[in-house]
Amino acid sequence: MEGFIEALNGIIWSNALIYLCLGAGLFYSIQTRFAQVRHFKEMLRLLFKRKGTSSGISSFQALAVSLSGRVGVGNIAGVAAAIGFGGPGAVFWMWVVAFLGASTAYAESTLGQLYKVEENGLYRGGSAYFFERCLGWKWLGIAFAVAAVIACGIFLPGVQANAVGNAVTQVFGNGDLVDTFLGQAGINKLIGLGVILALLAVIIFGGIKRIAHFAEFVVPFMALGYIILAVIVIGFNIDKLPGVFSLIFSDAFTAKAGLGAAIGWGVKRGVYSNEAGQGTGTHAAAAAETEHPSQQGLVQAFSVYVDTLLVCSATAVMILITNQYNVQGTLPAGQFIVQNLPAATEIGSAAFTQMALQSTFGGFGPIFVGVALFFFAFTTILAYYYIAETNIAYLNRFFKRGVPMVIVKVMIMVMVAYGTINTSGYIWNLGDIGVGIMAWINIIGILIIFFIAKPTMLCLRDYEAQLKAGGPITFDPAKLGIKNATFWEKRAAAARK
Repeated sequence: MEGFIEALNGIIWSNALIYLCLGAGLFYSIQTRFAQVRHFKEMLRLLFKRKGTSSGISSFQALAVSLSGRVGVGNIAGVAAAIGFGGPGAVFWMWVVAFLGASTAYAESTLGQLYKVEENGLYRGGSAYFFERCLGWKWLGIAFAVAAVIACGIFLPGVQANAVGNAVTQVFGNGDLVDTFLGQAGINKLIGLGVILALLAVIIFGGIKRIAHFAEFVVPFMALGYIILAVIVIGFNIDKLPGVFSLIFSDAFTAKAGLGAAIGWGVKRGVYSNEAGQGTGTHAAAAAETEHPSQQGLVQAFSVYVDTLLVCSATAVMILITNQYNVQGTLPAGQFIVQNLPAATEIGSAAFTQMALQSTFGGFGPIFVGVALFFFAFTTILAYYYIAETNIAYLNRFFKRGVPMVIVKVMIMVMVAYGTINTSGYIWNLGDIGVGIMAWINIIGILIIFFIAKPTMLCLRDYEAQLKAGGPITFDPAKLGIKNATFWEKRAAAARK
């Protein structure tokens, strides 16, 4: 089974998907005239709009919820894996996919907000909804929804939980080994698992409002704390900083691990981390209360910058500036192109990051990474639950007896337990498959939407015109020739009365 999953992962994450991610980002960057740069100031202004309603959350809360999905294990263990398998040059390609991906995030998140619906007093939306409403292709909406439920409900939670379990072991040791129905595990890892499951149950049974309030508080705090420690590490090694950037840029095109490995791992881990193009960020975007769909698109574009250009870069520079990494590349396990650490150091874990902080802060370093991983992973699991719940709600409309939401909650908790106890390589491959399937469907879908209807461009031009005129900001899809945006049609009609 493990061999089959690895082979399937290789097919899904072939060069075709890697260049599709880069190509879609470049395409939308050109079409929007690099809106991710031109509207940077507007992004910052929109971040602090805190107006929510009983049906929707504020723009800042939507940013926090989407960041809780974006800022996770990929920012710590994922960056380490990119360096370990792709070399320092992989960091450059993570930056490229983030810069270009910000425009993809704008497009998909604008679509999520544009075609959202109000169900049972809550805003819901996402890729499945806009594939059906914009294209009229229910089959594509169902395909994405099924992929999202499998990925976010089954495959991806285990990646986050596994990294937490490994971090607990790194800090406290294994403790006594205990036999469980999921396999053998140390007592300390099981205690950490118990804490995660208890907190998870309390929050996910409270719905999107409770998730949003938790994320609004925790995400900015944990990201800021992590970046501050990274700045301190860099400060202690400031003389090495020019050499680190020189290494990243030189290795990006003449990679010791091979150019294909550098691009492949940089893009794969970049997309896994910042989620641009996956379609996952569209769900939080749709839940926001906003004046215009483009506003939430710009906010979500900014979240890609926060994730990759800030948090991922902090991890990468810490690892490289302290020389706490190995580069295996495509060599067999135990053989290295660059070896600074013992061969037993696990590449696909948080070990590089923990050792980088330990080199500066001593024993506090691994403890802090363990705590950061706990919060990063926990909030990401919450985001995954919300995505799975939204797509189950979409699918339930097509069946007389839908899937009860309690089953989704239990499923997430079971996969968290499974992922904590199992080995990381196997779990990461499952996570990559989930990300890859969603990315294939979502990126192709949003490109088709562009060529058929161009709603994202119509929204952007309309928003830019209103900004230039000094406001007020309103939105009426009928005036732009956009059809089936029923939520906004009703709001515009109510405003005219």
